[in-house]
Amino acid sequence: MASFRKRGDKWYFRIKAGTNPQTGKPIEIQRGGFKTKRAAQLAAAEEQTALDRHAFVPINDISFRDFAAEWLQSYALNVKISSVRIRKHQLALMCECIGNAPIQSITPKIYQDALDTLTKSGFAANTISGAHTAARMVFKRACQYRVIKEDPSIYAKPPRRQSRSIQQIEKVPPYIEKEHLYTFLTFARKEGLSGDYAMFMLLAYTGMRIGELLALTWQDIDMEEHTVSISKTLYTPDNRAEHYTLLPPKTTAGYRVIDIPAEVIAALKSWRHEYVLEKMRWADNWHSDYDFIFPAVTRHGYPRTQKAAQLRIDRLVALARLPINTRITPHVFRHTHISLLAEAGVPLHEIMDRVGQTDDETTKKVYLHVTQHRKKEACRLFTNLMQSIPSQN
Repeated sequence: MASFRKRGDKWYFRIKAGTNPQTGKPIEIQRGGFKTKRAAQLAAAEEQTALDRHAFVPINDISFRDFAAEWLQSYALNVKISSVRIRKHQLALMCECIGNAPIQSITPKIYQDALDTLTKSGFAANTISGAHTAARMVFKRACQYRVIKEDPSIYAKPPRRQSRSIQQIEKVPPYIEKEHLYTFLTFARKEGLSGDYAMFMLLAYTGMRIGELLALTWQDIDMEEHTVSISKTLYTPDNRAEHYTLLPPKTTAGYRVIDIPAEVIAALKSWRHEYVLEKMRWADNWHSDYDFIFPAVTRHGYPRTQKAAQLRIDRLVALARLPINTRITPHVFRHTHISLLAEAGVPLHEIMDRVGQTDDETTKKVYLHVTQHRKKEACRLFTNLMQSIPSQN
């Protein structure tokens, strides 16, 4: 039964909602600020209906941080390890602002203030958007479990990325010119350590991600058809070869078969001869769960780590003395492959299909940057053609 009272010129109501099971104390719902008693009565009736339908959730002391941790454990049962790692990082960001607050005490304003605080702290819009997405997943579960009655994040507005036209693209992802790529591969062939030439030829001529390359086994290479099949990616969270996990591609576009030229096949065949000898040398001490094409040097048969691949790149760049300002990383080879395909006139959709993407901003930036030069050249050629036409005067 609701009770009503007037304070000043506003009306208030109070409803008993049972007993808090944790404290044994009675639970009361109080609302106020209504202009008339009739308005308060209507609101009380609506609240009572919700109670009768068991929509009210008693207050408890579980914090956002603790509930998010419980949610993450459940989330981890159905997704990849790498996805869990991302969500954990995103939620840690939100916990900096609202982690200690009881989840039921978080109002829409408190939540919006948290997003605004992250913005003022200098975090990128993409980072905050990811944290917001993770938090919304937590609040949704809290609603499903009747821990909270309403989702405080539903109307929140995270900062938006500033929209830019093609002409306003500020920063093109790093890639190297084909002359520098040729020099690097030449040094990899002449001065590279075991497997370097095959590894970097495959990376440069396919544009695959480093995790995809390091997960490759010899069964993924068709020496007769000149193709490589990509169906997995390597995950080593602590950069230790023996602590690896093979994961499926993030999207269906990641599953693909790529044509590779004869020179890459030749490099792979040459490296395979060395590989077989090394495997025979270590015999029973060779990790043989998978036939990784590029095994670790000191963890025989285990996959090579990304850190090890980066050290090989740094070594060759130093030897070649390439006149570039950007540090070459495995991903730079991917961007370079995209740029060279664009320069060769390959359509954007075919490039995305080759590198295993459906819609990627980075690929578009590289493609647009390269094709802008081609458009200028087309304009120049057209102008020259028109100027060569004899005057009609």
